[in-house]
Amino acid sequence: MTKLNTSNPNNYKYTTKHLEVHVLGGLKLNKLESLRVTLSIQKLKSTNILRHSIDLYNDTQVEKFVRRIAERLEIGTSITRKVLQELTHELENYRFLLLSKEEQANKPQYKTLNASELRAAEAFLKKGNLLKRTNECIGKSGVIGEYTNRLLMYLIFTSRKTNNPLHCISLGGSGVGKTHLQSKVAELIPEEDKVEITVLSANAFYYFNRTELQHKLILIEDLDGAESVLYPLRELQSKKRITKTVVHKDRKGTTKTIHLTVEGPVSVSGCTTQESVYEDNSNRSFLLYIDESEEQDKRIMNYQRLISAGKLNEEEQIEARELLKDVQRVLKPIKVINPYAEHLELPQSVFKPRRTNSHYLQFIEAITFYKQYQREQHVNEETGEMYIETTIEDIEEANELITEVLLRKSDTITGACRDYLEKLKRYLFIENKTSYTSSEIRKNLRIKETTLRRYHKQLLEEGYIKKVKGKKGQLYHYEIIDINEYTNLKDQISKALQDCTDQINLVN
Repeated sequence: MTKLNTSNPNNYKYTTKHLEVHVLGGLKLNKLESLRVTLSIQKLKSTNILRHSIDLYNDTQVEKFVRRIAERLEIGTSITRKVLQELTHELENYRFLLLSKEEQANKPQYKTLNASELRAAEAFLKKGNLLKRTNECIGKSGVIGEYTNRLLMYLIFTSRKTNNPLHCISLGGSGVGKTHLQSKVAELIPEEDKVEITVLSANAFYYFNRTELQHKLILIEDLDGAESVLYPLRELQSKKRITKTVVHKDRKGTTKTIHLTVEGPVSVSGCTTQESVYEDNSNRSFLLYIDESEEQDKRIMNYQRLISAGKLNEEEQIEARELLKDVQRVLKPIKVINPYAEHLELPQSVFKPRRTNSHYLQFIEAITFYKQYQREQHVNEETGEMYIETTIEDIEEANELITEVLLRKSDTITGACRDYLEKLKRYLFIENKTSYTSSEIRKNLRIKETTLRRYHKQLLEEGYIKKVKGKKGQLYHYEIIDINEYTNLKDQISKALQDCTDQINLVN
């Protein structure tokens, strides 16, 4: 029977025939090479107490402490030494037990699908119109509106299981639902496959286990709160591994240089209101602009009313969520080959075409990967590796989803400024006007003066609007230089993508 009573985690009690020992503050689990504790020792039924902090693995300290106890409490050194040796053994065993429990608690809980869940997930992946049905299921799970963004995000999150994962950044004003969209779509990914981050220290990424992040989805609630880790995160996105060299002292005090390496690949998703601040991260990611329209406001507010009235079918939401999680679990790693890749060209208007072209091809591969249960598996005769091939249908569906992303990538102004300009165009069309004043727009579009001034400065610099003098004694007026520029750009991108698929059809 153990003499160590651990019922109070902050005050273990160890009692023998001669002494009563209390371990104050419990045990530390982080340094196994030492056993540093704070002890309170007294004779049974005595008020004379000795308190002392000591490393029970340090023989010199223990011997000094034995003599001190014997002198202070008037007890033999042999009895004291035996008590401390037994106590050390008990604490050692209990610490290993705590470590084992902690390891089990932190271990990812992998769900094993039963036969019916497996059949349901595979049947879902084998039926036609997979992307359309997936989008409908995402809607049933509780993601309101954002029809294109939510499917894009789900496919980007799915790409974590491939060797070339995609990344995304959700952009929009404060309070428009960036984090909400990310968290709701992330609920459709199994818990064991994602890591959620609110705030992280600069070096935290280097101290994950070597393969702990492999094929994981990393969710950053707000990029402002993770600014210190953006550099290693970018390296993990680009190079699929990060390495840090640090100085370490071993038990003998010898200084050695060791390398901390964390392997990828990972898929990264984050939210921010500041598009221009995170340009390096934006270049590596799909930029998803949150729908800030009045229609989306109405959809969300109606959903909130249904929740408040208790008229929402929560059971249906849970079923849809669990089904999409199970779908993720049955997807297996497999190589994707796109036999039509050499015929795919991006529009010339796209900025940074090299990286964007890579994203475009990877997105097509992600769609093919998601449709793996509808594709015939081939074998590479030289390597014996299994692979599936992209179809023209995959490319057409990718083009339909990615048009808005490429449109934003081709724009010379920020997303927030573009949204303002399109609202301005609608306002002038409705009012049948060609010019406007700042005060008129502030009043009718309800925009702060500082925000409006920032938009106008950017639009003037980029040549989207121009100043025109009003009548004598009146304010400056502004005019939009080309009312159809955005529509023309969208048509140009759509035509370029359509030309690619037409060429592929001709070749076949």
